[in-house]
Amino acid sequence: MNSMQFLVNTFFDLYIMIVILRIWLQAARADFYNPFSQFVVKATQPVVKPLRRIIPSIGSIDLATVLFAYVLCVLKFVLLMTIASNGAMGFSPDLLIIGLMALVKAAGTLLFWVLILRAILSWVSQGRSPIEYVFHQLTEPMLAPIRRFIPAMGGLDLSVLVLFIILQFANFLIGDLTSSLFGPIWYSL
Repeated sequence: MNSMQFLVNTFFDLYIMIVILRIWLQAARADFYNPFSQFVVKATQPVVKPLRRIIPSIGSIDLATVLFAYVLCVLKFVLLMTIASNGAMGFSPDLLIIGLMALVKAAGTLLFWVLILRAILSWVSQGRSPIEYVFHQLTEPMLAPIRRFIPAMGGLDLSVLVLFIILQFANFLIGDLTSSLFGPIWYSL
């Protein structure tokens, strides 16, 4: 059963991150014609396009895509619980809250990996990669305010490190607050 749980967890986590990337790309008004952006749109379009006909956007927030990501998070835990209970399908109202927390945690995890990849690409491609350009568009609104308080140190940008510390603190804080409510399930998110 652990192999199936691993497979379900990995598949859902990767696709949830792609859906969150679509939300993030739209919110940041990133370059739509970039090959990376096109991949994200094409990977999510079969589900998001019909949902958009039913669920309208609110301002710049694509509510259909946000709802799709949330439903994927809840469905992930329903399937994981079904696998863990040997096929006994079960749904608990707690899964709605856990799905919301998992969505927030997935967004934080995605931000972490985008920052890591942006840092690595900045050393390797030196501005010539289309993926690096999109990652710059996504993360710069979060890093620029930090740079106002912490200047560069001899060409070394510490704003990414500060954002890592903030993300890790938020992850531990949410874990502390929710562990009393949901027990160890939070750490399996």
